[in-house]
Amino acid sequence: MQSHRVNELLELLKPYWLKNKELSLMELLAQLSKESGFDKPLEQLSDEVIIYHLKMDQTAKGEMIPGIAKDCENDFQAALLKARGLT
Repeated sequence: MQSHRVNELLELLKPYWLKNKELSLMELLAQLSKESGFDKPLEQLSDEVIIYHLKMDQTAKGEMIPGIAKDCENDFQAALLKARGLT
């Protein structure tokens, strides 16, 4: 894993772990796995699943999914022009 991914994971993990102080790291990962709907063995839990779930945990219910919001256009015409590379 690249160092920026490690830093991102640690930043996202800290507030989640502070909410669940009584859990060990393995218990915390098991909880993340369960909450995210990951049904394979814990050893197969990828950093992408962990990071995505932690990002979504910090996102308000009605808020758009991180990563999609940056590509969202409110105006249909602007979206078409952007898709065609005209803007």
